[in-house]
Amino acid sequence: MVEYLIIPVIKLIVIFSVFMLIAAYTTYMERKVLGHMQMRYGPMRVGFHGLLQPIADGIKNFFKEDVIPENADKTVFMLAPAISITVAVILLSVIPFGPPITIFGRKINLYLANPSIGILFILGLSTLGSYGTILGGWSSGNKYGYMGGLRGSAMIISYEISMAFAVVSIIMITGSFSIVDMVNAQTGVWNVFKQPVAFLVFMISGVAELNRTPFDMPEAESELCCGYNVEYSSMKFALFFLAEYIHMIVFASLVATLFLGGWHGPAFVPGVVWFFLKMFTVIFLCIWVRATFPRLRYDKVMKLEWKFLLPVALLNVLATGLVMAVL
Repeated sequence: MVEYLIIPVIKLIVIFSVFMLIAAYTTYMERKVLGHMQMRYGPMRVGFHGLLQPIADGIKNFFKEDVIPENADKTVFMLAPAISITVAVILLSVIPFGPPITIFGRKINLYLANPSIGILFILGLSTLGSYGTILGGWSSGNKYGYMGGLRGSAMIISYEISMAFAVVSIIMITGSFSIVDMVNAQTGVWNVFKQPVAFLVFMISGVAELNRTPFDMPEAESELCCGYNVEYSSMKFALFFLAEYIHMIVFASLVATLFLGGWHGPAFVPGVVWFFLKMFTVIFLCIWVRATFPRLRYDKVMKLEWKFLLPVALLNVLATGLVMAVL
């Protein structure tokens, strides 16, 4: 009873609570890092060096007026942000955060579930996140929101293809779809050294799928008017915003898991600490990219995927298969 019910519930509560807090303070991290890169302070007024800013933002959004456009499809309008945040949170359930630990003589795995098709579960479920984008833009009854939703979903679905082929090469050298098996296979050499091309394709495609600069087509404030979420306010807007950061945390966790050895590291550093150090390093790189590159034109974004990343990812899969066949 304890093993099959209580422990999973405790894991669920811990994962949800910890990662909601991490997502909230990732917004603070981004504002601070961008501020220092752009020679300004970032949040400073709420708490010591602005440490309470994420809490203040949450309270502010909670008490803001919740406006629903008159010509919106109200059911879908309210459902869209829920889809985005739900998909993002569910993805965390199959991420292994560290090696098994022993508590009171009982072995505890540091993940909620380890399905045999774990990586396919993530790829399949992450695709559903695009429904939040397209439904949010369509249901608002605003043509700019609709255009933003169309552009965003087209870009997300396109870049998921090259991301999937980058993962295929990892599946081939691991011989398993299980994410835990992929981590265990990197005990000696990390996959980033075995598959550098797949790593670069996965990183670029992941940043695009996160809708972040220079691929933030779903928003594109200067071209539309904040894109698919233009009509959202209060907590519904906050849910879209929070889902974006949880997706970034999931992406950083996947990079750490698939390419950077997961929890493997120096023996004197606990596996959990080592995993989170890698995760936050990838998040920092995503923020650094945002501070460095300007937004690309939409046709350039699609050209990068279909004429460069996808052919490179396909060639990498073929090269991996050839090397495995020869060796």
